[in-house]
Amino acid sequence: MQKYSNRMVIVHWLTLVLLVAAWFLGEVAHDARHDDMATISGYVFHILAGAAVLLLTFARLAFRRADGVPAPLGDTPMDKVAKGLQHLIYVVLILLAVSGMMQTLGSDVAAAILAGDATMLPKKFTGVVAHEVHEVLVNVLIALVVVHVLGALKHQFMLKDNIMDRMSLRKKD
Repeated sequence: MQKYSNRMVIVHWLTLVLLVAAWFLGEVAHDARHDDMATISGYVFHILAGAAVLLLTFARLAFRRADGVPAPLGDTPMDKVAKGLQHLIYVVLILLAVSGMMQTLGSDVAAAILAGDATMLPKKFTGVVAHEVHEVLVNVLIALVVVHVLGALKHQFMLKDNIMDRMSLRKKD
């Protein structure tokens, strides 16, 4: 069975870790904002995690082009859906970062960060369309990742085709 390149595997799992961190940091910032306890560092770490995810996404796309990807295991309609799902995840990751940047620049967040003054952070993002888009995209990404994971688990445990070995650093036996 063909595998993804080691750098693709590393970037895949590192992206997942950073996505979880960005989501967690975003939730913390959201809750803190409503409790008047938001911090500049909370926003900065969320932004940095999101920026790292964007950079890793572009790196992964470059690695896909340079290293190639394993051939699909089949040519069924579900195989085509899986391929489309992977591409859609890339699109959503990019749009999520863009909407986050637009939210930051389209609200008082950027000014608060530059001033180092948490009291300037918005209590609500009223009228900031990018905020609404960002929140919707987070939920879309979660749904896509759940479907992606369920598909991998189906292959691994029901079809027993060891597809998850493709995204592993382990050597073939």
